[in-house]
Amino acid sequence: MVNFGKKWNVINTKPFLCCQVMLIITGEYELTIDDKNRLLVPSRLREQMPSEVLETGFYLTLGVNRIVSLYPDKYYQRIALAVAPRTAAPDESLVFERINFAMAGRVELDRQGRVLLPEKTIRRAGLKERVTLIGVRDHLELWDRQKWDRYLSDNLEGHEIMLLKIRQEDMERERTRAMLREEEEALRRSKGFNSI
Repeated sequence: MVNFGKKWNVINTKPFLCCQVMLIITGEYELTIDDKNRLLVPSRLREQMPSEVLETGFYLTLGVNRIVSLYPDKYYQRIALAVAPRTAAPDESLVFERINFAMAGRVELDRQGRVLLPEKTIRRAGLKERVTLIGVRDHLELWDRQKWDRYLSDNLEGHEIMLLKIRQEDMERERTRAMLREEEEALRRSKGFNSI
């Protein structure tokens, strides 16, 4: 419930329940936007998504760096229910909401697995005929192919460094868990308990 002055309104919390099961969308797909502004979402990509996601469609947004994002309907609700950054002034929050929601639109896959891209979105994102569609955890991003290749080239080294850090942190966590298990086992033995 949310207090709006003297009235209390019930807010539907079900959109947040949809996200308890994590959706992981991966891959890189070089595609072409056809002359009718349609983009075929590859079957290998569609197979990663539950049928519910494919049936309810996507919200197409123009995001950071003018990259087109396609969020499954229920996952976009998280964004829609989020507030503007807390550090923003009220007028900045209003600008954020106006642009964020004006640039978003619902799209659905047709029977062939294609999505129709609005002309304005194509123009604003600077997309050409040749594009790359990538999976980014819970959404898809559509890049101009040359921009994507440049982005990869500029960021692959940093990605490798991040992977090494993640692997090192994971190995350290596993060592810590192993030491804790050994300590627990030693404590059980010292107290005369049988190990399980």
